[in-house]
Amino acid sequence: MMSSSSEGDSSGVESWIEWFCKQEGNEFFCEVDRRYIEDSFNLYGLREIIGPNFKRCLDVILDRIEPTSSDEALERQVQDLYGLIHARFIITKRGQDKMRRKMKDIDFGVCPRLPCQQQPVLPVGLKDEIDVSGVMVYCPRCNDVFLPANRCGYRSDDMDLDGAYFGTTFPHLFMMQFPELWPPAPIRVESYVPRVFGFKVRLPARPLADEDTVMHDESKPNPMPAVQDQQQVANDAKK
Repeated sequence: MMSSSSEGDSSGVESWIEWFCKQEGNEFFCEVDRRYIEDSFNLYGLREIIGPNFKRCLDVILDRIEPTSSDEALERQVQDLYGLIHARFIITKRGQDKMRRKMKDIDFGVCPRLPCQQQPVLPVGLKDEIDVSGVMVYCPRCNDVFLPANRCGYRSDDMDLDGAYFGTTFPHLFMMQFPELWPPAPIRVESYVPRVFGFKVRLPARPLADEDTVMHDESKPNPMPAVQDQQQVANDAKK
């Protein structure tokens, strides 16, 4: 039986919250204080989102009943409830202090852009509603978002975390709370020039992506330009 507390229970028995946050793919979560979860004011509106299993899910999180691995739908609801509580907790002073320690330990990874020089990132949701989009990471240095990639080596495809578990507010309120963490602007680097056999390649005109169907993602490399024929390359080199 798991412990009934996530705040340093002297019994030494692991609570559900401690167990959950240690699972592979859950590295972005901090441990929400039990007292915060027990305060019904902090749970306002979540019953309507989770549905009829709200109390049962809450009892699992607070170690009042044993979790079951035979009901995948219930397991997902428990995760959703904890995630939505987590999104509220991390905008409190206590929650931000916990997330600051995780940022310091690079638990959320670093910005993939070279000019940002390994700037630690913060988790962010693009929407506050569940089942809309997965978690992203926000870089305060270049002010952009990316798919998560952690120093531990797990791939973003393996991270089944909803963006609503972190919300749209957290990283920006966090940086306001800790202004000393604001990094300098990205360093200036020389733009890469594609070449074929030493000759510059002129980029072909490309249509803009439809924002409604293709999400802007700079964590993936841009497609390489089409290689022109040798005569065109030679003509470009003479210009």
